[in-house]
Amino acid sequence: MTQPVVLILGASVAGVGAATELRRCGFEGRIVLVDGQPHAPYDRPPLSKAILTGEATTDSIALATPAELSEKNIELRLGVPVAALDAPARRVTLADGTVLSADFIVIATGARARVLPSACSCEGVITLRDLDDGLRLKQVMASAKHVAVIGGGFIGAEVASSARQLGLEATVYECESLPFLRVLGPAVAQRLVDLHLAAGVKVKTGVRVEQVSRAGDGFSLRLSDGSVHPADVVVAGLGALPNVEFLEASGVQVADGIVCDAWGRTSHAGLFAAGDVANWAPTDGAARHRDEHWTSAREHARIVAHTICGQTGPVWAEYVPYFWSDMHGKRIQALGTPQHADEVRFVFEDETKGAFLAEYLRAGQLIGVAGCNAAGRLMKYRARLVPAPASIQPQALKETTE
Repeated sequence: MTQPVVLILGASVAGVGAATELRRCGFEGRIVLVDGQPHAPYDRPPLSKAILTGEATTDSIALATPAELSEKNIELRLGVPVAALDAPARRVTLADGTVLSADFIVIATGARARVLPSACSCEGVITLRDLDDGLRLKQVMASAKHVAVIGGGFIGAEVASSARQLGLEATVYECESLPFLRVLGPAVAQRLVDLHLAAGVKVKTGVRVEQVSRAGDGFSLRLSDGSVHPADVVVAGLGALPNVEFLEASGVQVADGIVCDAWGRTSHAGLFAAGDVANWAPTDGAARHRDEHWTSAREHARIVAHTICGQTGPVWAEYVPYFWSDMHGKRIQALGTPQHADEVRFVFEDETKGAFLAEYLRAGQLIGVAGCNAAGRLMKYRARLVPAPASIQPQALKETTE
């Protein structure tokens, strides 16, 4: 009897996670892991941190080496992107013309960095999404004095933190009134801005970068308030777009990523999606969205592998969202859905360590928690968190202190 074949598109944390989880589940069929990059699978969070500062190398951020995958009988094909997918036939065509067929296909092609519109940008502005981006940014920062970061989200904040660690000047430009405002609310967002300011990062909020142009060996940034600012390096941290272009003629349902149910199943039998490219059915009644966190991608991979193997385990509805970020020597963490809260209260403070912990509530019910340098306290909340109510919209937060 012929063994089943699983084809995984993307050697991301979701792709590698699905492959290794299949083996842990006892899957004995053929597993083929395909990726358009030439690099062996690697972890992305260090690209904006330890890779830039030299605390990590390309070897140390490996998700799995080719030898380790080979030991698990996982075939690795690198350097050839996916060109097209025939969903009903479960057949993939690679850019070099190779055609691969499978019983199951897991799409884990991830996302790419959103770029500035060409009309307001110029050559040399760096986005940070893959290893080559990280190595390029590290190289240009080595001879720079001032780094400008457009976008105050986690990528931007981490790049600014790395720049300061290297002794460079750094300025963050954020169009919202505060970075992290929509994710963590104004009270905690302001504390993260305070971390930047204490570390010497300049933070300009409520303004848009309308034009980036070359100025000698560096750049000139013109803002919406009319001011002009110089920089040696410009990094755009504007979010990400799912890599779904190869699905254009496939018939697979796409809407801000690949539309999936709560088991990663797409609109076609035998096709699954996981990680940043996947738009899984929400379990809290909120609008659909891609959950672009490392832990979400790993959970997607686990559930998809178990579903393919016909096994049961913890389901997506039981997953408690979690993310973390490191900046200025501090670890920021969040659990649950703080973006849906109508009240935040600070329940722990340690000014000497720069630590705090905040609870997020909706209608008096605990739905999230966020903290700085408070990992032990924060993780104790995992079992206490409950899903946010259905069909909710974020509201202005009230701040209290216990």
